[in-house]
Order: sequence, then C-alpha cells, then structure tokens
Amino acid sequence: MGSTDADTEDSAATRLAHLERYYREHPVTGPTEGRSPTVKPAAPLNLDTIDHTHASVAEIADHTYRINPAAGPLPNSAAAVYDWAREHTAHADDTGRLQLAIIEYRQYLEHAVRAGDHTIVCRHRCPKCRTFGLMWQPQTQRAACTNRRCVTRDGTTTLHTLARLAHAHVVARETIRQARAT
Repeated sequence: MGSTDADTEDSAATRLAHLERYYREHPVTGPTEGRSPTVKPAAPLNLDTIDHTHASVAEIADHTYRINPAAGPLPNSAAAVYDWAREHTAHADDTGRLQLAIIEYRQYLEHAVRAGDHTIVCRHRCPKCRTFGLMWQPQTQRAACTNRRCVTRDGTTTLHTLARLAHAHVVARETIRQARAT
C-alpha cells in the first residue's frame, strides 16, 4: 500500500503530482470543454484542477485527522499527503486503514480520468458481473459495463462510479492479501 518511489510507481501521489505539474506548465489559454466562450482572458492555470487538488488533499487530511487528531501539519507537497496520511494512520484499526486505501485509490482513478487517461477504467472488473469490459462515459462520469447480460432491472446498462470501482478493487486486493497471509 505504501509508495517507495513516487517517480516510478503509478499511484495517487504520482497522478496528483502529474496533474499539478502539467497544468502549471501548460496553462489554459482558451475555453475548455463544457464552458461557453468568454471575452476575458483565461486564468494562467486550470482552476478546476487546482480546486480538484485542494479537494483531494482536504479529503485525505480530514480522514487522517478523524483517526489521529494529533497528526500534525500537512506536508508542503500535495502529492506527499498520501504518505503523510499512511504514516499518521498506521496505528488505526483495519476499518480506518481500509477507508484510507479506498479514498486513495478512488482519487488515483479521479486523477487519471482528469488527466485524460480513460483507459484506467478498462483495467477493472465490473463490480456487478465481475467481467472485464468497463468503458468510461465522460458525459455521465461513470464506468459502463459492456457485458450485454449485466443490466439494471429496467434493462439499461449498468453504470458504476469511481468510488464503487475503488471500493471493489481495494476490498478484493485486501481479501487476496489476507488469504495469502493464512
């Protein structure tokens, strides 16, 4: 669960650092998708990504402080918040650590999708039918299962949030880890 080398490991911290670096080096110069054109010049940074970064850090910090109110100050680097959280929740019960892992993995997926890597969703099994074949749908911000038999009661395609994918992934990973330990 811990990261050893943020430059080579694909983790939430790595993805968040990439988002911060990319949007500082490649500022928004015009309207982005979904926005109406404006006569004012764009901000030198993508403000949605800055907001996303702050919300991600705040969520991890809030969870950490709930478990350990004496955790101390946040690190200066947004990407370092994940290591900080794991360090300050190491004494927590299994539920607290599992919740942190789920939040971190969901944010990893969110960071990847925000950076345009929609294929990240395809690497996961559908939480309902357990088959591969998920596809990201940007318009709904959900992963759709392409298995024709995996439908809702009314016959529509099954959709999953990134939170649902993260929960299924982390719980499955933890179950495998526990089975190997016994």
